[in-house]
Parts: sequence; structure tokens; C-alpha cells
Amino acid sequence: MPRPVTQPKSTSKPAGKLTIQDVAAYAGVSKATVSRYLNRGGEQLSADVEARVAAAVRALGYSPSPMAQALKRGKSRLIGLVVADVSNSFSVAVLRGVEKACRDAGYMVMLFNLGNDEQLEREAIRSLSAYRVEGFILHTLGHDAGALADAAQLGKPVVLVDRKVGDAEVDLVALDNLSAVQAAAGHLLEAGYRHLLFISEPIKAISSRNERARAFQNFIAEQADSLSGTVFEARTSDDDGLDEALRALRRGAGKAPIAVLAANAVISLRVAGAAARLGWQLGVDLGLIGFDDPEWAALVGPGLSTISQPTDDIGRVATNCLIERLQGAQLAPRQVLLPGTLVKRGSTRRG
Repeated sequence: MPRPVTQPKSTSKPAGKLTIQDVAAYAGVSKATVSRYLNRGGEQLSADVEARVAAAVRALGYSPSPMAQALKRGKSRLIGLVVADVSNSFSVAVLRGVEKACRDAGYMVMLFNLGNDEQLEREAIRSLSAYRVEGFILHTLGHDAGALADAAQLGKPVVLVDRKVGDAEVDLVALDNLSAVQAAAGHLLEAGYRHLLFISEPIKAISSRNERARAFQNFIAEQADSLSGTVFEARTSDDDGLDEALRALRRGAGKAPIAVLAANAVISLRVAGAAARLGWQLGVDLGLIGFDDPEWAALVGPGLSTISQPTDDIGRVATNCLIERLQGAQLAPRQVLLPGTLVKRGSTRRG
């Protein structure tokens, strides 16, 4: 005959404050018994005890902490994500992709924003490790190999997004920059632009910026009979320098059509602002196409032509690569390059 369920002395405790001890008291069993039920689904318990604990859990509305259960198994179910600059539309878009993939796989994301401060890269690894993250997805400034070394010393797997870090032999998920530049520059050539300027933030040792600048230079060299083009690095807040670079492009081209290929959305917006200061109309006085396709791109002037990056896929693939490592996959370092999409709008339609 089943034993009657022992009622707790008080059931007024809010559900969010309930503990295993409350469930144990309600069911008339030990905390260890409740723990075995919660962690093993009743395995090694008699049918009578399992029924009583199940009834107590239902009656009290008790829900165990997923984090506490994971930690008992030696797993936090946390993934550390480090981004270079959370105000950059690319970082935000990749973050959304990572979060969705983590939710689908039963993980949570802990975010560390570097704010473009390279001195924080190693601190990011230390800070996230303190929360027992199981691995890292890094979209860093690409300068500090020490951050990767710290992660390796902790035995945590790492997946890089967008940017390489030295010669580190870890998984990398990024845009196929070569094909993307060829698509963008090819579009400008097809639209009738013959004098081009590639504008980037300071390139330094950032691999993605280097790859795009080199791909642009190679494209110009291959089309030397039809095109001229140079690379300009726009310093932050140096609007005068940017304006002068555009004026120089105009002077060098005479009356021929001119266009800019912007290395990211930040530069696209700055070039649009410079055109406004110079009294130029996009698509008429200046062609403009840029990497990244933020929501506002369609709203600037006649609409900005872009290379849309597959940010959801980048975040998803990076997360899946990391989870495979966490599950014990012993694979050679992988480099996954995903294609961009050319989006044509008014800023490159001459006339």
C-alpha cells in the first residue's frame, strides 16, 4: 500500500525559492533521493518512491535550475562569445546567429564586448572562463595571439569568426572575401565606373581588411586596361581626410564616372556623409557599394548597394563547429568560407 505523502510544514514559499529540501520534505524522502530522481529520471528508485517524488515535484511546481544540473555533470552549457565592437552591425548580426544556434543546441551565450580595445582580449578570456564557459567563439581585433594561448592553456576549444589570429591552427568561419570583392568590383565595372577607390578603416594586421584590400588591388591589376583604383585607409573621425580622398578621386578621373567600394558598413555610412558634405548625389556624382547590408542601407539616399554577408550562417556554422569540438571531435583545423550576396540599389545605378 502506498505511503501517504508527507506535507511540508509550509507551502507559502514562492516557487522560485523552492529547493530540493522542500521537495524531499513534501515527499518524505531524502535530498539524495530527490537528486537521483531529477538527474536520472527515477533510475535506481522503487516505483513507490519515484511516484511520491514525482507527485511532490508536480504539487510544488518545482523546476530544477538547468545551470545547477549542468554544473553537477561538470558542464556549464555556456559558450563565451567575444566581439570586437558590439556597435558594429556585423557583430550584432553574428551574435544573433550564434544565440539562435546555441538555443537550438541547449546552450547559452555569455558576451564580452572589446569595444575595439585590443588590450582587453586576454581579459575577455579570463573573465568568461571565470563563469566556466565550455568554449569560445572569437571575433576579435586579430592582434593578440596570447588570448588564444590562454584559451588553449585552459583546455577550451576556440572557433574564430571573420578574422584570423596570426598562424593559429583553429577553426575559422568567415566570408569568402576574394569572391565578394570580385562581385562588388565587377558590378561597378559592369555599371560603367572606371575609376575606383577602396576605402577601409586602418588595415593594420586585421586579416579580413587585408584580404579585401589585396583582392581589390588584384582585381584592378587584372583589369588594368579598363580600370584604375587605389586603396585609402580612413582614420576614425578624420572627415577632412576622407573628403580630400574623394576630391582627389574626382580630380584624377576628370569627367569619367567614379565609385567607392567600402570595406564595411561603418565606412559606407561615412562615405555617404562625405558625399552629402561635398554636395554629391549617390548614383549620379559618386557610385557607392559596401560590405555588410544593415537595415538602414536601403534608406540612405537612393539606397546603398551592398555585399550582404551571411551573418546568420556564420554564427550558426561557428557554433556548430565549436559544439562538435566540445563533443570530442578530433578534426584538423577547418576554414569555412561562406559566399556573400550582391544587393543592387540606387547608389550604383548611374544616371
